[in-house]
Amino acid sequence: MTTTVTETMNPEPRTRTRLSRLLLGPETQAVWVRPAVLALLCLTALLYTVNLSVNGYANEFYAAAVQAGAQDWKAWLFGSLDPANAITVDKPPAALWLMVLSARILGFSSLSLLLPQALAGVAAVGLLYATVRRWSGPGAGLLAGLVLAATPVATLMFRFDNPDALLVLLLVAAAYCTVRATEQARPGWLLAAGVLIGFGFLTKMIQAFLVVPGFALVYLVASPAGLGRRIGHLLTAGLAIVVSAGWYVALVELWPSATRPFIGGSTDNSLLELALGYNGFGRIFGGEGNSGGGSGGGGPSGGPGGGPGGAANAMFGGSTGIGRLFGDSMGTQISWLLPAALLGLAAGLWFTRRGPRTDRTRAALLLWGGWLVVTGLVFSFMAGTVHPYYTVALAPAVAALVGIGARELVRRREKLAARWVLAAMLAATGGWGFVLLNRAPDWLPALRWIVLVLSLLLAALVVTGAHRARRFTVALAAMAVLTALTGSAAYAVQTTTTKQSGGIPIAGPAQPNMGDLPRGPGRAGPGGPDGARPGGMPGMSTSKAMTELLGATNTRWAAATVGANGAASMELATGRAVLAIGGFTGSDDSPTLEQFKTYVRDGEIAYFVEGGGPGGGHGGPPGAGERHPGGSGARSASAQQLTAWVKQHFTAEKVGEQTVYDLRS
Repeated sequence: MTTTVTETMNPEPRTRTRLSRLLLGPETQAVWVRPAVLALLCLTALLYTVNLSVNGYANEFYAAAVQAGAQDWKAWLFGSLDPANAITVDKPPAALWLMVLSARILGFSSLSLLLPQALAGVAAVGLLYATVRRWSGPGAGLLAGLVLAATPVATLMFRFDNPDALLVLLLVAAAYCTVRATEQARPGWLLAAGVLIGFGFLTKMIQAFLVVPGFALVYLVASPAGLGRRIGHLLTAGLAIVVSAGWYVALVELWPSATRPFIGGSTDNSLLELALGYNGFGRIFGGEGNSGGGSGGGGPSGGPGGGPGGAANAMFGGSTGIGRLFGDSMGTQISWLLPAALLGLAAGLWFTRRGPRTDRTRAALLLWGGWLVVTGLVFSFMAGTVHPYYTVALAPAVAALVGIGARELVRRREKLAARWVLAAMLAATGGWGFVLLNRAPDWLPALRWIVLVLSLLLAALVVTGAHRARRFTVALAAMAVLTALTGSAAYAVQTTTTKQSGGIPIAGPAQPNMGDLPRGPGRAGPGGPDGARPGGMPGMSTSKAMTELLGATNTRWAAATVGANGAASMELATGRAVLAIGGFTGSDDSPTLEQFKTYVRDGEIAYFVEGGGPGGGHGGPPGAGERHPGGSGARSASAQQLTAWVKQHFTAEKVGEQTVYDLRS
């Protein structure tokens, strides 16, 4: 009663902005909440922006597309790899749109390229806090935000120019809208969630749809409206997804193909085919262009799925199966608190099983649990191309479930069963953290023992009822949070201290069980030369002589080369358009031999540079872009034909260590 009167007599000042209320909550809440939220956001911003430019252009495949968009608006619209609009990157360009706008405002540089990604990370942490707080209180929201911010793969990708950063932000925003819609059966908020998911499709294609089952289940189960209205609202939200994703697909399909770039990664110059084929069902079921890490058991050595063995298998997700998220490939990226999240989800659903249909705690568990289970199962069993950093899409769900589960168990701490589950969460986190830290045995060797011993000690204190002393309870909770996050946060901080670049970035220190792969500067793995790209997908460097040669041209394309890796490197070094024959790996049928002959005859290409090779590794689960090295990344018939034609009709010369043909001779 007192609280109600106070809130009525002291309404929030109108000067408070909607954003302030969203992130900081009402002024009537506990005095510690607002400073704590501000501290969380400031620490996240520091983690995601400190030493940011050390990553350079990160993934040069996307960096070249951003540079192209900063030079030409059509390249911005379509996500072209070059400003002369020969071919696009192999996914929709929503993430590129934001980075291009940053480059146009600040000038193209490493900082303007990566700053939008870091800001997306801070916004995602803030929105996750706001979403969890609405139904589970500020304590759970703060814990969820901390877990997300300190997840190694989140720190990695919010400092990188892949599309994952924007995708995570859009999905967390969609979760917030779903929560608001479910509270009072508001279809407007549900429509907003649909629009955000649709734009998630324009970021990384059908991966954005993996959260839809969980979101729909929450609204169907917990919304206070009648069943018919709930179903109607969901159908309308589904239409919003189709419209917000489909307008761009329709734009590309209706635009005359002769006046737009070829859709990279597609077999017939169609964005719809790309979404359903290579970047759609091909990602899930494998097949041409989508070799994965292998199937069946056996660890990182590969399996009958046809994936590569050894280290390469680890870079492509490891063997399929229920344990993939905990394996050598993905474990240190995402699974630090995954056991605790699963325990919290199971315990929370059990304790709320007798609640009313609209019980908000159970609704929150269904929302984030649906996100985690569906996305996690797809990642675990998808037979197509998958990389460890894809798991950033799981980070918000893991973080939210840890926050919500811990809060519910603390609320029920007088019950022995709740204390045992809470103790199990602490012990599992410490034990699994010990295993993960042991995968890099030479890195901070004492840390694993500190985490293990403190976790087991805290678990014992929880079981014995140490919470009964109120002051001790606060200290115990603080110690539990710090201990649970120690291993994950240490990996996250380590990620900010080393250069992350190339196609398959890895968070944390080098791990021997990831194989004998080259690492980036300051991150030399076993046998890896300093300066090579991490993850076993080396990039091409552009020599000073080549830069001067191409920089002196004034043709539509300064050069042409097979594959995007070499093309991107030359574009970034010279600022000139370079035609990437065959797209990402040289396997796309663009341009055809006749088209290429026409370009040469019209004097639109100055040079042909041999040895472009596959490159730019990138991508995402249903919605990604890299081809398997040595698999379907073989050059297309068009690429082979025009390479042979150039060698037959033009004279080779050496520029630095590369072979060049002057097409103007």
